[in-house]
Amino acid sequence: MFFLQEAFEKVNPKVGFNVELKFDDNVDYKQDHLIHVLQVILKVVNEHAKERPIIFSSFQPDAALLIKKLQQRYPVYFLTNGGTELYNDVRRNSLEEAKRVALEGGLDGIVSEVKGVFRNPSAVREIKESNLSLLTYGKLNNYPETVHVQRLMGVDGVIFDLVEEITKAVDETNMRKGRGGVEKGENGGIELSFLLNLISQVIQH
Repeated sequence: MFFLQEAFEKVNPKVGFNVELKFDDNVDYKQDHLIHVLQVILKVVNEHAKERPIIFSSFQPDAALLIKKLQQRYPVYFLTNGGTELYNDVRRNSLEEAKRVALEGGLDGIVSEVKGVFRNPSAVREIKESNLSLLTYGKLNNYPETVHVQRLMGVDGVIFDLVEEITKAVDETNMRKGRGGVEKGENGGIELSFLLNLISQVIQH
């Protein structure tokens, strides 16, 4: 936990952290082991995070559920591939299962692979109607157009690699077209050419 403590001490305290709780996909962890590991992490966070914004997230559903039971101060998000990959644990295999886990465990939201959201757009409405926050991650989030479409869909936030480039592109588009985001055609819908290109990218990746 030295590196986590060091990050808290050296990074600007105004910068928020997403503390991802990583575990081996192929290991069946016992609850006692998970609790011990999470308590060690929590001790470092409680002693060194101070007022820094923190969220916890994990692909391991039991870890996500336990970290929420062990503390109530920081939001907890369940990470999912949204059905783009399959696992022995069915809770990891769809946005519907992710929603169920989040609701039953009192979690704050879901972080999904963006392709899972585009393949199941109706799930966004269902998740939002359940008062859960929805974030996405994935390579497609490095396209400004993809970010705009998600805003229109109701996604709360996106995680991407090209921070400066995407932020600049989004800001420029907002200034040029207003807060609506994506330019719309005469019928009010998103341009067909973009949607076709987006679908092609989703299928190919």
